Amino acid sequence: MKKILFLLAFVVSTSILAQTNLYENPKFDAIAKNHQSIGIIPFKATVKLRPKQMAKMSPEQFKRLEISEGKSIQTAMYSWFLKRKKRGKLLSIEVQDPNKTMALLGKEGITQENLSNYTPEEIAKILGVDALISGTYNTNKPMSEGASVALGVLIGFWGTTNSATVNMSVHNASDGVLLWNYNKKVRGSIGSSPEDLINVLMRKASRRLSYTKKS
Repeated sequence: MKKILFLLAFVVSTSILAQTNLYENPKFDAIAKNHQSIGIIPFKATVKLRPKQMAKMSPEQFKRLEISEGKSIQTAMYSWFLKRKKRGKLLSIEVQDPNKTMALLGKEGITQENLSNYTPEEIAKILGVDALISGTYNTNKPMSEGASVALGVLIGFWGTTNSATVNMSVHNASDGVLLWNYNKKVRGSIGSSPEDLINVLMRKASRRLSYTKKS
C-alpha cells in the first residue's frame, strides 16, 4: 500500500513539473501599501487544438471557445483572492467583481477582443482601481466547464489540460509600471477546472505577491 501511495505521489509531482519565471519590481511593496483596489481583466487565451479537431469547428465557435477560456481564468483568479481574504491572508484591499469589471468596460465599448488596444493605465482608470491584473493563457485543451462540454459534444473531446502556460502581470494604475510578472508552464494533468490551475500557479508565487500576508 505504501509503495502504491509513493508511486501515486511521484506521478502527481512529475505531472506538475513546470518552468517558472518570476519578476518582482523592487518598489512593489512600497507602492502596494497605497493600493486600495485591484481589477482583473479576462486573460488573452490561445487554445491549440489538433487539425482534426479544428476541422470540426467554425471560426466563430473557436473564437467563442478562446473567449470563454480567458473569462474563466479571470473568474478563477477572482475566486482565489476571495478565498485568501476569507482566510485572513490578504492585505486590506478590495478585488473588483469581474461582472462589474466587464460592465464598466462594456460601457466604453471595450470587449475581450479589443482589450489589447488599451494600455493598463487606461483600463485601470475606467475601472477605478489602483492596480490591474492581466495576462495570457495558452493551452492545448479547454478547462472552462462550458467550453469543455461544448467541445466534447462537438468533436468527442473530453478531459483536463495536458499543457498550459500562464503569463500574469500586475501593473500600477497611475503610471502603468509593471510591478509583478509571473510566467509558469505546467505539463500533465493538473486538474479539472480553472480554479485548480490557478491554485497550482499561485501556490508558491503568492509568497512574493505584495497583496498577500507572508505569515
